[in-house]
Amino acid sequence: MLKILKRMNAKEVTMIILAIAFVCLNVFLDLKIPDYMSDITKLLSTQGTKAKDIFAWNFDAPGMRMILLSLVSFASSVIVGFFAARTAASFSTRLRDDIFHSVLNFSDAEIKKFSIPSLLTRTTNDITQIQLVFTMGIQVVTKGPIMAIWAITKIANKNGDWLLALIVAVAVMFLMILFLLIAVMPKQRLIQKLTDQLNSVTRESLSGIRVVRAYNAEAYQDDKFAKANDDVTNLNLFIGRSMALLSPVMTAISSGLTLAIYWIGAHLIEDIAIPKDPTLIAGAMKDKVNLFSDMVVYSSYAMQVVMGFMMMIAVFFILPRAIVSSGRVNEVLETEGSIPYPDKSQAQPSEKGSVEFDNVSFRYSKNSEAVLEHVSFKAKAGQTIAFIGSTGSGKSTLVNLIPRFYDATEGTIKVDGVDVRQYDHDTLHKIVGYIPQKAVLFSGDVTSNMDMGISNNSPLDDDKIWDALDLAQGRTFIEMKEGKLKAPVAQGGSNFSGGQKQRLAIARALARKPEIIIFDDSFSALDYKTDRILRSRLKERTADMTKLIVAQRISTIMDADQILVLDEGKVVGQGTHQELLASNAVYQEIAYSQLSKEELENGK
Repeated sequence: MLKILKRMNAKEVTMIILAIAFVCLNVFLDLKIPDYMSDITKLLSTQGTKAKDIFAWNFDAPGMRMILLSLVSFASSVIVGFFAARTAASFSTRLRDDIFHSVLNFSDAEIKKFSIPSLLTRTTNDITQIQLVFTMGIQVVTKGPIMAIWAITKIANKNGDWLLALIVAVAVMFLMILFLLIAVMPKQRLIQKLTDQLNSVTRESLSGIRVVRAYNAEAYQDDKFAKANDDVTNLNLFIGRSMALLSPVMTAISSGLTLAIYWIGAHLIEDIAIPKDPTLIAGAMKDKVNLFSDMVVYSSYAMQVVMGFMMMIAVFFILPRAIVSSGRVNEVLETEGSIPYPDKSQAQPSEKGSVEFDNVSFRYSKNSEAVLEHVSFKAKAGQTIAFIGSTGSGKSTLVNLIPRFYDATEGTIKVDGVDVRQYDHDTLHKIVGYIPQKAVLFSGDVTSNMDMGISNNSPLDDDKIWDALDLAQGRTFIEMKEGKLKAPVAQGGSNFSGGQKQRLAIARALARKPEIIIFDDSFSALDYKTDRILRSRLKERTADMTKLIVAQRISTIMDADQILVLDEGKVVGQGTHQELLASNAVYQEIAYSQLSKEELENGK
């Protein structure tokens, strides 16, 4: 929690200090009011006292003083609430912003480490818990101890019997706090983890709803959700039931303490004997009145002590989860991306549009098996290099090393003759365009999806967008959409078909005019005719652009200048289509499983 608090800026710290100052003022005023109750009690017992002596439109009357102090106390409470709300809103906004930017800098390794449902929970639910501590905590955490301690100091020397009753009440409240610390607080720490699990199951079920229905797996998913839901529910029930004991116990303590004070006071008043001497009766009655007045004031202060402890106990509703949440948020903020980029590119490109792998190997962790081993090749400007192999052979991993989604474990990867690790982030991603296996579209419209980010071709006007769409074979279906380039795009592009999304993703990458473009199995959702036309257009209009293509279809890569055949992370064949077809067994197996011998030999 302290690490999170260190992220507060000067303005927020100032608002907290002002809030605490007003809390102290509020406590002072609340503890000052019982003194005037004593004055009113004495006036009421004094013969000849009139109503105007208690309440009049001047500050000398104790009743007016109580009202004015109550109004000032109310105003100070409002100010404390205002500062608390402003601080909480400001701090939580910056925390969300910091987490979002931290996550954007994560590589796939960090994303997998935390998981997407957990990152969503940390960005929303966890920060809400921290925000709750500020909105309630500044008032409760600070006011409770100050009120309890201050009230005790004002009545500690009043009467030993009353003090004993107060000590017993405080001891019972301490036992309640001890119970919460031992039994409830550890359970509070589990809630966020169980919430992560619940979010994960829910997200999985919703994103895979079609598969669930297709396999009649509703009952299976229901059982998974029910278990995660029951875990959260049962834990919350335990915590809720434990906390539910607070209200009756605290009511019993406050009522019992009031009863004890009045019972002790009654005996003390009774013990003051009325003397037989008439001249001494007035003095004895005055002592009884003073004792009664002290009893009323003591009772008021004792209630303030109880209220202070009730506020401290209320902290246990919010503080344990906030501590856990702050740790989870801080874990994200302190996690450095495993792929550091220099602030500025440290070398100037010696050639344009080239990609070179020099004895590159990659493994996801030090102890895991190698996904790629000793891969070497060079693509010159304008060439088309293709990668093919069985599922899991490392094709996508290989091309993902170029834009540095991962870093090579061994060897060197050069783009334009420079090690990719020497490029700053913006420069590298202007040179390298990337189209993922699964086309990703963002909510907005066609234009906003095409003109996102900064590129070599920014800003994009409508003509440039239409040109890219025409090249990617996407112009026709966009023209048919109402609004055309302003046609809405739903989240994830759910209002487009798989092939349409893929063509839009291809158009987006082409519109950036990169020197090198990576197609990571980006033609898989296209029909053969569209695939053929698209490749033909690319060859004509992007002759100077280096193209790296990962594909499952032989027909997609037959015209490539160089084809690398991968098998279990190793390059087992390298050459043109005709060379590999003549000499490479792995390539032959893939090729003949898709096309006839005549089609392969004719290059169709």
